[in-house]
Parts: sequence; structure tokens; C-alpha cells
Amino acid sequence: MVQGVVIEDGCIVDVNPSTGETIAKVRVDTPETVAAAIAAAHAAQPAWAATPLAERIAKLKAVCAVLLADKDAMAALITQEMGKVHAEAVEEADGLAKDDYMDLIAAANAPQQLENGLVVREAHGVVGVCSPWNFPCDEPLLLSLPALAAGNTVVLKPSEVVPLVGAKVAAALMAGLPEGVVQLVQGDGVVGAALVGGDVQMIGMTGSTATGKKIMEAASKDLKRLVLELGGKDPMVVFADADLAKAAEDAVGNSLYNCGQVCCSVERVYVEASVLPAFEEACAKLATDFAAGDGMAEASKIGPLVSSLQKEHVAAQVDAAVAAGAKIVAQGAVPGGSAGNFYPATVLSTPLDSTIHKSETFGPIVALSSFDGSEGEAIKLANDTEYGLAAYVYSQDLDKATRVAMGIKAGQVGINNWSLACAPASCPWIGQKSSGYGYHSGADGWRQFSVPKSLIFSTKEDLGTQHKAAE
Repeated sequence: MVQGVVIEDGCIVDVNPSTGETIAKVRVDTPETVAAAIAAAHAAQPAWAATPLAERIAKLKAVCAVLLADKDAMAALITQEMGKVHAEAVEEADGLAKDDYMDLIAAANAPQQLENGLVVREAHGVVGVCSPWNFPCDEPLLLSLPALAAGNTVVLKPSEVVPLVGAKVAAALMAGLPEGVVQLVQGDGVVGAALVGGDVQMIGMTGSTATGKKIMEAASKDLKRLVLELGGKDPMVVFADADLAKAAEDAVGNSLYNCGQVCCSVERVYVEASVLPAFEEACAKLATDFAAGDGMAEASKIGPLVSSLQKEHVAAQVDAAVAAGAKIVAQGAVPGGSAGNFYPATVLSTPLDSTIHKSETFGPIVALSSFDGSEGEAIKLANDTEYGLAAYVYSQDLDKATRVAMGIKAGQVGINNWSLACAPASCPWIGQKSSGYGYHSGADGWRQFSVPKSLIFSTKEDLGTQHKAAE
């Protein structure tokens, strides 16, 4: 993921990516204020961890209710600051903050009974949360809620590209929880490094693989626990026997959702050669309807890229692909004369060896290539990347689709669907290879924010008298 931000006179210059206008200037923290935030979180952590799980969950549910009640304002701020179209911003603001989600996290943290013992969960201490810009409301919660439910305190650093949304999420958490339990720090990689290198016991981060490697190296000095969701170059395989209309709709829609700025976006589409011409035509018709524009405008189907640097990155990838033999099949519209970071929805027909199949694009590109239709070739092409976050297989032969899905090295594989849209809240979110370290979501993911501790009693009767005390 590429981004870009200007820091002047110790402040983030927060820019609307649709207009280029400055929204606000946000004060950047210093190493000293980061250390003070960590110290305050440490001071609050013992009392928070001693609060019964049911009470912690109740407080977090109340915070979520406040966020839900304010979702319209949150969505407007997401669109203004990050650029995604308003309908997608509303969807994000309405996402995680639900009681049933918190109930699942509570169940994952409850004591587990053994024959004559209990496995209880013990908080790590202070968790540093570094959240990304592409889901500026959803991602801070995705990492902070399970950390807090487990009894940790949290120091949150939102991406410097979206400081206002991050501050709004943090404000709701701080208002609804005891003093010191959540701390907010703002800034770029310098502040992130101070947080990772500080007296925290765990880092939860979503972002680029390059940044993840730096965090892992820094955290190794103190053996800090890590949950890192990193980059993706997610393949979609379309066999000739697929429902081609649905596959084309998903290839386009899930390449262009959030202007392609999703770690599990469809980034390369392998289509069985016999149906490629018809598939290209279908994708071209669909993509031309994805007009780019200000996210608040009803006619806009995609917003701007988050920054001018991200726009330059996407344009350079497309230009290099075309120079190497790729063909532009179709492009959508962009606003004329706009200062925004708009790039047209683009359908490319690309050779199998195209460089655009290798590095993360993170933009509104539908990259199509043909393959011979064999299961082995489909698996080989899908795995031809350092990444392994998600993948997608389309075929009406479910036995074949499942065999191919099992052969792809990815944490989640959607069969005739996009997994981000269809996966239940209880589904773990895991990246193989360079797409992550550890995992979040699902019971096992939520449990990574705590350490199991076994309490072994002499008899079942002794266990029975102490079970309630351990909750």
C-alpha cells in the first residue's frame, strides 16, 4: 500500500482527496508524549483487567451503541477524509459495532473447563494498535475491541492519512471506558516506531508488508506478541463452466470496491482461454459504469485514490503493463479538471508474465489474463506471488472448485463469492506467506490478544467451587 501525507510545523496536513483542500491540521505526537500515553495505559491496565469479563463487554457494547448512533456523521467524515463513496462509508460505519459481534468475542474469552481444571485468559498488558487508512473506522475497532475485551489497555495510532476518523473512534472509546484505558497518539512512521519500541506488550497492525517486517524486527528485541495483517495480490480463477455473468460482476465489483484499496481486493483474474473474449466484453460493459467522482456525489461509483502518491503508483503500474504488452480494454470516466486523486476504473488484458501480477496495485484495476483451464495451471498461477491473503474460485463444479481452493496458499478462499462480503463474523482472518503474521477475528484470532493460563485442581469438586471466581 502506498500513501502520502505532508507534515508541516509538527502537524499533519489532512487533505480531502476529492478536492485537494486542507480539512484540518492535526498535531503530531513526540516520543515523549507517546511514552506518556503508554505509561497512562499501564497505570489503568490492572484495574481494567480485574473488571469481570461481562462488565468489560457491557461497557464495550455501550461504546459501540454510541458509534452506531453517530454513524451518519462518521460516514460523512470517512468520505471527506479518505474518499470512499458515501454508500461504502455508511456500510463501514455500520459494520462491527454490533452486540452479536461482542458476544462472540466474550465467548472466546470465557474460561474453558478441563476435566479437573480451567483454562483462563490473561491479558498481555498494553497493546499498541496501528490501524490503516482504507477502513479508518472499521480497522481500529477490529483490533481494539478484542484487545480491550481481553483486559488489555490500548494505545491507538491511526494512519496519518485519516487522523480525524481515528480520533473520532478513540474519543468514543475514551468517553465510555475508565480513564486511561484507551490512549490516542497521532503521527507518521516516527510515532509508530516510538509506539512499537515503547513499553507495550503487543502490537496489532494492519498495513503494508514492508511496514510489517519493520515492526516484527523491532518487536523481536522484547519478544512482543504480534498480530499483523499485511498486503495481498489476490487471484480470482474463472473456469469456463462458471456462471460467467456473476463472475464478471464480481471480478469488476470486487476489483473496484473502495477504489480497489482493499487488502483482499481482486487484483488479478485468470480466465479460461475459451471464454476470455466474452468475459472481457462483459467486464468492459460493467466497468464503464463505474464513474469516479467525489464520494458524496450520488453519481459516483468509485471515489478518489487516497493520495496523489497512490494515484501515481497505480498509473505507473498500468503504464508499465501497457508498455510490456497489456491492452486497455475499457476505462470509466473521471471528473475533468479536478484537483482530486481520481483514476479511471480500468479493465486490462494482460500477458501472464505481466509485472502488474506481482506487486500490490491497490487501485481501480481489473487485470485479466487467460489460462489453459486445467486445475494444476489455475493453482500454479494463483500461488505465483509472495502474498497469500485471499483468493477466489468460480466454477459450477463445486468438487473442482473446492480442489482448486484447497491447493491455493491463502488464508481464505471464496468459492463463487467474495469472502470479505460473505464470511461470517466468526471467521478467522489469516494471511499466509507475506500477507501476515498471526491472525485476528474468529475465536482463535480474538484469543491472540491474551495468554492462556491453566489452573489445575486436585479434584473436580475443588474445580466446581472455583469456576465462578475465575470468570
